[in-house]
Parts: sequence; structure tokens; C-alpha cells
Amino acid sequence: MFSGVSTLSLDDKGRLTVPSKHRDALMAMCAGRLVLTLSPDGCLLVYPEANWLPVRDQMMQLTGSRVAIARMVLGFAEEVEMDKAGRISVSRTLRDKARLEKDVSLVGMGKKFELWDAAKFDELTQATMDIPADELATQMEGIAL
Repeated sequence: MFSGVSTLSLDDKGRLTVPSKHRDALMAMCAGRLVLTLSPDGCLLVYPEANWLPVRDQMMQLTGSRVAIARMVLGFAEEVEMDKAGRISVSRTLRDKARLEKDVSLVGMGKKFELWDAAKFDELTQATMDIPADELATQMEGIAL
């Protein structure tokens, strides 16, 4: 299970160094094979290959107006592999679509990661922290932290 937020930098070639705390787990789970794709939320999703396969299969079953989501998620999916230095290459296409420049936030989300522009992630975090207490209580109903 992946958790935590890491603020990182993309190098000039669009490579991202996976934090050491996740490298060993990713090597054990999938030999460093990952799938990156575009999320409807505007970030990139980073899946260990084994965790991607059920998502891919689920996307392939979507019909009707939900095909547009499948088209985005499946259409932009790219397989990548960590190099010996623990880096992955993020294609120019995916960087452009998610508006990733240099500073990024890698967010552990259980079975996957989200990769956000760092400034955008900070804005989203602040917006969540600014939710009025009564509205937050409603949104948190049934959730114990």
C-alpha cells in the first residue's frame, strides 16, 4: 500500500526519480514495470503493472457516455520501466496533458500513485483544508481518522 506525499523534480528529459521508500516495493511487486495514464482529475495516475490490469479490464467494459472516460484513461496509458537509478520517464504528451513542468507531487493512494503539478496539488490541499466545518462533517460522515 502506497501512502505519503513526495515533492520531486522532473529532470530536463522528463524523468522522475521514484522515492527510495517505494522503489523496493515496486521492484518486488512488478519488477519496476509501471503504467502511467491521464486521470479525469487532471493528474497522472501511476500504477504498478499488476494493479493496472484490473483497472484496464474495468475500463474496457464501460459503455455509453462513460466510454469517453475509458478513451482517456486507456488511450493515454503508457508502459514504463524503472531504470537502475530508480527513474521513470514521463512522456512529453503526458507531461503536457497534466501540465507538469519541473516540480511535482507524487501522492501515494493505496494501490497507485497520483502525480500532480506541485503548485496545483498545494492549491487542492488548501481548498480541502478551507472546507467549512459543517460541510466537512457531512463529507466525513462514516469516516473515522
